[in-house]
Amino acid sequence: MHRDVRSEGISRAGFLAGAGAIGAAAAAGPLLTGTPASAATAGRRDGRGNHEGLTHRGVCYTVGAGETPGTAWSTARMRRDLRAIRHDMHATSIEVTGDGVDRLNATASEAAELGLHIWLQPTLGDRPPSEILDHLAETGRHLERLRRQGARADLSVGCEFWLFVPGIVPGADAQERIRNLMEGNFDPEQMMRRLSAFTARAAAVGRSVFGGNLSYAAAQDDEVDWNLFDIVGIDYYSYFPDRADYVRELRSYLRWGKPLAITEFGTCTYAGAPEQGGMGWDTIDYTKQPPEIKGDLVRSERTQAAYLTELLGVFEEMGLYAAMAFEFVTADAPHSPVPRYDLDMASYAVVKPVKDRFDDPESDWHWEPKQAFHALARCYGRARRR
Repeated sequence: MHRDVRSEGISRAGFLAGAGAIGAAAAAGPLLTGTPASAATAGRRDGRGNHEGLTHRGVCYTVGAGETPGTAWSTARMRRDLRAIRHDMHATSIEVTGDGVDRLNATASEAAELGLHIWLQPTLGDRPPSEILDHLAETGRHLERLRRQGARADLSVGCEFWLFVPGIVPGADAQERIRNLMEGNFDPEQMMRRLSAFTARAAAVGRSVFGGNLSYAAAQDDEVDWNLFDIVGIDYYSYFPDRADYVRELRSYLRWGKPLAITEFGTCTYAGAPEQGGMGWDTIDYTKQPPEIKGDLVRSERTQAAYLTELLGVFEEMGLYAAMAFEFVTADAPHSPVPRYDLDMASYAVVKPVKDRFDDPESDWHWEPKQAFHALARCYGRARRR
């Protein structure tokens, strides 16, 4: 997942910068133990052997306490957002992610009421491992109740554990762990053993409380024992000028013969953002008050929409299991008509938050759809009519 990186506290943003270090560490001992299967067996096909497109088309919806009083989580706002996702965006699925048992469960229940397929992914971070697993168990039990009542639901046990679970990589918090990864201040073999052990524990907890499909959201370079899971989950932020290169790369994730879910994909809202991949967010100077966009970025909703549309076409062509655009809204990255204060440019969200009073952290706000929202709505709407 990607959020804006602040100078304080935990952040989910673009820490895929550390994925390169993870990839290098994996060379010390890969975790993959299954027998690879032909990629051709992994996509959905019709009776003539043709791909049928995506099974689930959706968007990531992050729940959390909120960075400021003005962006605090609200049940009423969540319900309005989910209705827009279902009826205006025409999504058939929603990835409910973030932390807080009550927030996650309430959002999952609302999604079930709307008939959305639920991809639940609790991501409590920087807490003791036992608390993270308890958090997973509580949300997983609720999802199982929804599933038994008829909801279509899958459970992801978490996201990029090397970043968020203390004790796998040295560091008191996510930012310190990233610094240690990038500076080489860790033991690769020890890290991989700890990551493997915690992933197995999380999978066991997930199995103990949930009877449906189980998955995990991995960074692109992560080494994961996918034998533990029913669905391969990848946070995907590649950029290639040639469409065929996306297909080539994605096929590598199909070699376990299991369905592939793209648990995140997207880009920011400025010209050249797709080329920045998972680091597109890294263009805000938080040392200034109010925070400012660094450099001379040019806002381009068209760039964001075109990238999303191209990737969706690839996923449909390959018949993948699910694709979740990242993300619906980033409330703490408001839009401004003044370019240097337009934090929404550094956001992956498909709607833009607009504050009533830009300089007031307690100001009320609303969102407005970006071109990316309309592009998704057209793609998802056409697919629903097929």
